[in-house]
Amino acid sequence: MTLGLDSTFSLVAPSISKRLLSLSQPLKLGIMASGSGSNFEAIAQAIADEQLNAQIEVLIYNNPLAKAAIRAANRGVDAVLLNHRDYRNREAFDGAIVKTLQQYDIDWVIMAGWMRLVTPVLIDAFTDKIINIHPSLLPSFKGINAVEQALASGVKITGCTVHLVCLEVDSGPILIQAAVPVLPEDTVETLHARIQIQEHIILPQAIALAAQR
Repeated sequence: MTLGLDSTFSLVAPSISKRLLSLSQPLKLGIMASGSGSNFEAIAQAIADEQLNAQIEVLIYNNPLAKAAIRAANRGVDAVLLNHRDYRNREAFDGAIVKTLQQYDIDWVIMAGWMRLVTPVLIDAFTDKIINIHPSLLPSFKGINAVEQALASGVKITGCTVHLVCLEVDSGPILIQAAVPVLPEDTVETLHARIQIQEHIILPQAIALAAQR
């Protein structure tokens, strides 16, 4: 197969039907976001389109300026600001997150653009129930600036990965991946934009996959 310069090309594995209503009970989701909330919006839209049998119970955001909170308000979802700067350490911060999620009786925790490292306080409270999305084909380009890392390395294909969260950063079991070609003229902005398109597709699918494991 020749990729050429087709910026719309992607390869998603595993391949999943767009209709994911085989879940017998709606999942109760708690979403964590630090920025624009585009992945929050993708999940909410998948639910509205009956492609994911779930309900977003709460959005937790740590950045007071995060646009994700606006998206939550527009969707009628409770948004709770927990500013990490207000806590003495990461463990205390994660303790506040756990308390909030438990108050909403969450089934699954979705880190959708969450820009903070998590500790055993959160991981142990929701063992194998925390999902993260990362803008690379893990295990390549872990951590921050994954798109920049991909461009600097000269790879011809990158993408995004949804995985279960463990203590080691970006190292939990992989649920689904989407491959995206790196074009000769790509910048960080253009490549990241195309990766985000795939993120919005595979994240709702990964939630359903995880629930069926």
